[in-house]
Amino acid sequence: MKVNGSRSQERIDPSSVPNHTEIVVIGGGIVGVTAAIHLAERGIPVVLCEKGRIAGEQSSRNWGWIRKTGRDLRELPLMIESARLWARIVPQLDTDIGYGVRGTTYLAENDAEFEPHEAWHEAAKPFQLDTMLLSSAETDRFLGRGDRRFRGAIHTPSDATAEPSLAVPAMARYAKKCGVTILENCAVRMVERANGAVVGVVTEHGEIACKSVILAGGVWSRTFLENLGLNLPQLAVKSSVLRTSPAPEIVSGGLGAARASVRRRLDGGYTIARSGAAEFQLIPAAFRHFGAFLPVLRDRWRIMTIRAGRDFFGPLGTARWQADEETPFERVRVFDPKPDPRLINRVINAARELHPQLADARPVETWGGMIDVMPDEIPVLDSPPGWQGLLIATGLSGHGFGIGPGAGLLAAQMTTGETPVVDPKPFSLSRFSRRAAA
Repeated sequence: MKVNGSRSQERIDPSSVPNHTEIVVIGGGIVGVTAAIHLAERGIPVVLCEKGRIAGEQSSRNWGWIRKTGRDLRELPLMIESARLWARIVPQLDTDIGYGVRGTTYLAENDAEFEPHEAWHEAAKPFQLDTMLLSSAETDRFLGRGDRRFRGAIHTPSDATAEPSLAVPAMARYAKKCGVTILENCAVRMVERANGAVVGVVTEHGEIACKSVILAGGVWSRTFLENLGLNLPQLAVKSSVLRTSPAPEIVSGGLGAARASVRRRLDGGYTIARSGAAEFQLIPAAFRHFGAFLPVLRDRWRIMTIRAGRDFFGPLGTARWQADEETPFERVRVFDPKPDPRLINRVINAARELHPQLADARPVETWGGMIDVMPDEIPVLDSPPGWQGLLIATGLSGHGFGIGPGAGLLAAQMTTGETPVVDPKPFSLSRFSRRAAA
């Protein structure tokens, strides 16, 4: 990705920072931007502060899938609502973001890969989705081939895809039209409170008085909260992704497989990556929360790399600061990790083996992204005890692009006291303390 991985070159005029508002949103990714939209559409004054640029990190670096297929069932009600929100928001945008209802399909090469799809399909029946299981012959017909390469597939026609690098910036422009004040290159250093309630934030350019704060800081959320004395068992893993030159169409939507997943892009190429293959960074927080993450590491030990290095005391390591001191968010405006070239090579070769249409496709860009992961791989949408007015919206665990608008809506509703669109209990902070007690 052609992004600035350290300090931003642009500075904002401190006089453009308002001295008060109703709600401050921290973070310019898909959750923060859509939360701000939902608030502004309700006539609530809101200021969004982004330390770097809108969608500079994972919200522009993901695969671009908007799927219900294979979701954790605890997330599924919110994802169903999010799918409706995508369809409502897209017509309001000022540019083509490549959005389309094109379906999601997960291919299985053998029985071992097909059985989890069967189990999920059965468990998800109460949600009355249009998901279907495909036999080997049906999968061949769907893919336009006849070699019986796959044992079968699971397919949801109503799933969608879009271009992440276009979507969230377009949403941010829509948010501005709705009345949201967006401040890029404006890091929030602290949240201030009095008598247990939020009274404002301190940014690098001055204070903003407010009644509520939504923290949608992605991988930076844990670091921010630790400085406030709050504990969040969230860690960051690095993913590696590539895009190819234009190639013949396989299918128009997302096409997953254990060894390589592909999505046809608006430019005629493909975004290609491998699900679950990531680099687990050993930083101080990893040792504090290692026990909680053991199940994830155990399930994926064959495809996940554990690595220690110079990032141990890097920007996501241990840090403490005062409101008048420079923060990690100012030292690293946009986190731009290097992709793993060996993983990229394995994934593109696997994609070519699975799909003959990609035989001549060549990688034209590769990038890394830092994913905010929770131990159970579902988000946190909750307020910590003793912090009235602070709502944490983070930990979307690598599948936040699709569910982002729904998470933004739920965050806005919980902040304003509106009846939530879904039950927020699955996303509570207390679930981790309960697990520890058990």
